[in-house]
Amino acid sequence: METISTLVRISLPSYLKSLPIPSSLGGFAKLSGGDWIALVPLVGTVSLIVYVTVLAFKPPVKPKDVACNMKIQKESPKVVNMVDIEDLGDKISYCRCWRSKKFPLCDGAHNKHNEETNDNVGPLVLRRKEAVPK
Repeated sequence: METISTLVRISLPSYLKSLPIPSSLGGFAKLSGGDWIALVPLVGTVSLIVYVTVLAFKPPVKPKDVACNMKIQKESPKVVNMVDIEDLGDKISYCRCWRSKKFPLCDGAHNKHNEETNDNVGPLVLRRKEAVPK
């Protein structure tokens, strides 16, 4: 505890008195390179204290998109798409990210969504099982 007391009562005031802090704003232009180097520890410490204080009071970051459906059939109470199995063909991809311009079919919009949100969503792919010879 004596070391901290010595640091606060003796060393710190001596250090602050020795700093080349100009009395006016224009005085900063007259500082030499050595004077600027002497100010680095003080500026760094004050910057760190301000940064930590701002982080402590900063509200948490909320996700950009809270709702998964941002624009598709918003007038409907529930989005439901019906497809007949016979109409599927051999393979079809359905959107699960709700960003496709061809919704309910996938147009690859999930790739951009995944990059922006660090998500990993992909399409629902339905394919007809090949006939296996007996």
